[in-house]
Amino acid sequence: MLFRFEKSKRYNTFSRSGVAYNMTRARIVQEEMKEKEKSFLSTYVETKNGCLTLLSEGEELFGTLAVAIPQEERMIGPPLSSILLGERNTLLARLLAERLAARTRKIALVSVNIKTIEEREAGQILMKLTDKMLGKEEPKK
Repeated sequence: MLFRFEKSKRYNTFSRSGVAYNMTRARIVQEEMKEKEKSFLSTYVETKNGCLTLLSEGEELFGTLAVAIPQEERMIGPPLSSILLGERNTLLARLLAERLAARTRKIALVSVNIKTIEEREAGQILMKLTDKMLGKEEPKK
């Protein structure tokens, strides 16, 4: 099979058998916050139908991974989320995934890696960090 790639600023287009597929580029935001003499990092990747957030303390590492899907408006019931991997900070990972899914109205994957502080304290810091990260606009090109 032969693929032809055409590059532009906004789209990657490839054609196969004369059919063109357009894919917009993912939006990536990185943020850092210092609290209690510790560094907290976030990396956010947003696509058309979902988003992935990596939250960690000290250095960028994968941690407990949670997934959440947004609920339909006017739907009553428990949030739709689950832990995919990991066993530490499971409540925090699910909470942040549900919050992100509700705010973006997209499928949300959230990874949390916290080493030295308690989950309750980390929750407040990571929520501030996510709010700061989501508040950033895409840089103008």
